[in-house]
Amino acid sequence: MASVRKEIHVRQSAENAWNAIRDVGSIDKRLVPGFVVRCHHEGDSRYLTFGNGMTIREIIVSVDDESKRHSWAARGEPFTHHNASIQVFPEGLNACRLVWIADIMPDEIADSISDMIVQGLEIMKATLELD
Repeated sequence: MASVRKEIHVRQSAENAWNAIRDVGSIDKRLVPGFVVRCHHEGDSRYLTFGNGMTIREIIVSVDDESKRHSWAARGEPFTHHNASIQVFPEGLNACRLVWIADIMPDEIADSISDMIVQGLEIMKATLELD
């Protein structure tokens, strides 16, 4: 199983960044517009359409306000296994660090998913720093 860990520094308070991340049904508008072009939240799942055309169902595993950590699992092609989390770490009053970790199978898709994670984090940074 491949494991991907990426992080990015954001000029935004941890509270404001977390507020956008924890809004799991609005990531196409509040967090990664263009990267995710459609998000439909229903029960414990959200259904995403990415800008590259990929569609996936993600099960919301947890939204933990205390640790500012959100975790989810993706179901369907191209994955045989996928679980991921993003966590917000404060770095002063108006800055934070976002850490995204994903465990992925099959190993052969890890590089392309890693590239998507980097792209997603860059869009998150740009979006969060607009506020």
